[in-house]
Amino acid sequence: MAFKCTEPAVPTLQQDDEAVRITRWDFAPGAATGWHRHGWPYFVVLVTDAVLRLHDGTNETSVTLKAGQSYGRPSGVEHDVANGSPHPIAFVEIEIKRPDLLPR
Repeated sequence: MAFKCTEPAVPTLQQDDEAVRITRWDFAPGAATGWHRHGWPYFVVLVTDAVLRLHDGTNETSVTLKAGQSYGRPSGVEHDVANGSPHPIAFVEIEIKRPDLLPR
């Protein structure tokens, strides 16, 4: 279910409070997050251009994204994410724990 990789992606927690968890993920070429499930809805914003390899437990897909692009997913998503680029990549993941506590 998880990618075979030479090293794990490196998470750097930037904020974790009642409302959100914000984590920057840095990936060497071929690095992966490891199999995980998201307990909250989340958004990802690319810091670098990237080819993301995604494994959902059954299928593997690749998607090419540009720095600054973003996407969101609902809670409950299970997957492994790997760097399919020939260079290091990074993205910021924003998990929404309590939308009612976010500033308006």
